[in-house]
Amino acid sequence: MSERLVAFPPVWRADAEILILGSMPSAASLEVGFYYGHPRNAFWRILSDVYGCPLPESIEQKRAILIEHRLALWDALTACRREGSLDSAIREPELNDFEGLFRDCPKIKRVLFNGGTAAKLFMKSGAGHLEGRQAVTLPSTSPAYTLSYERKLALWRQALVGML
Repeated sequence: MSERLVAFPPVWRADAEILILGSMPSAASLEVGFYYGHPRNAFWRILSDVYGCPLPESIEQKRAILIEHRLALWDALTACRREGSLDSAIREPELNDFEGLFRDCPKIKRVLFNGGTAAKLFMKSGAGHLEGRQAVTLPSTSPAYTLSYERKLALWRQALVGML
């Protein structure tokens, strides 16, 4: 049987306006102890390009870019069983406490899903917590999702700053 994996706590501050949700940290992320830790995952590069700031390298720099731009970051799942890193291998998913997050971050007006699996997992039992918030499913920043970087960047840029 696959190992039970536990996700990271959310990164946020009370005035966050956008929540970015992944599905579950990859094996590489779990190994480095923070979100989007695989060196070929485009997440941090996209944020750097969208906001015109240096590519964050340390966990502190990654937290800072999120906080500075009023972004909250979390995963749809708090725990699951999974062999490897593929979302298709997720078993026994346990959803995070979105009611609590939205209560603590009442200014969140948009939820961006980093890939279709994150959206599907959230919508199974978290959709009721959207309460008028806009929900956008974006292409996964994972290297396993082969859309070009330029196309991913354009779609993420539109979702992060183009809808304001």
